[in-house]
Amino acid sequence: MLKKIFSYNVNGLRAAMNKGFDRWLAETQPDVLCIQETKAQPEQLDLSVFDRMGYRHYWFSAEKKGYSGVALIVKDKPDRVIYGMGIDKYDAEGRMIRADYGDLSIISTYVPSGTSGDERQAFKMVFLNDFLLYLNNLRKERPNLIIAGDYNIAHTEADINFPKKHEKMSGFLPEERTWFDGLLAQGYVDTFRLFHSEPNQYSWWSYRSNARAKDLGWRIDYHIATASLQNRIKNAYILQDAKHSDHCPVAVEVVHHDE
Repeated sequence: MLKKIFSYNVNGLRAAMNKGFDRWLAETQPDVLCIQETKAQPEQLDLSVFDRMGYRHYWFSAEKKGYSGVALIVKDKPDRVIYGMGIDKYDAEGRMIRADYGDLSIISTYVPSGTSGDERQAFKMVFLNDFLLYLNNLRKERPNLIIAGDYNIAHTEADINFPKKHEKMSGFLPEERTWFDGLLAQGYVDTFRLFHSEPNQYSWWSYRSNARAKDLGWRIDYHIATASLQNRIKNAYILQDAKHSDHCPVAVEVVHHDE
């Protein structure tokens, strides 16, 4: 059975809904939709929209209203859902939610942004190291992981417009890219790059200076998978026509063995 998994930073679900997000979901019908930046508590949303489409939905919001937050919108009921990493400073910001299906675990994560200054950049780097530790521990129990989400890092020069111009910007700093190298070196794969080697394939565009129309983007949204899943991944692609956010969705198709 092929599972179609989308990841989408909606940059505020209420705003995305006003731009036709629900119609897009009804048309595209992913099996699993990993959402980041819900910027809402569940009680602030009309969840009946998802109920009517036959989706189950699980929410992990930040304590601070209108900020961060992740969710999973799924067709099939997971064996279990885990809310958070078990680390208070990250869980308070609604950074991660996980669903287990048979031998497969799907994570929706929202890596902190460092663009607001040195303090948050430092927080981001600590988060990245803690997150990799968390994943490596989780793999001992759940070896087949798909870690979907907004990583807030363009990994290589192929993943960003005019790379030289951005070398000192959060999201393309040498230490962030080195962390990403280390992630892949520890037995994870960037599923998109299994199928696409070409540059200029972006998932985020600044709202400034008409960047999307000029296609001056960054690829910062990923499905990272454990290498154990590599032969079960059948396709990966970017859905650039979806325009409900400054991001667009990214997709992966994986063979799922029902247990």
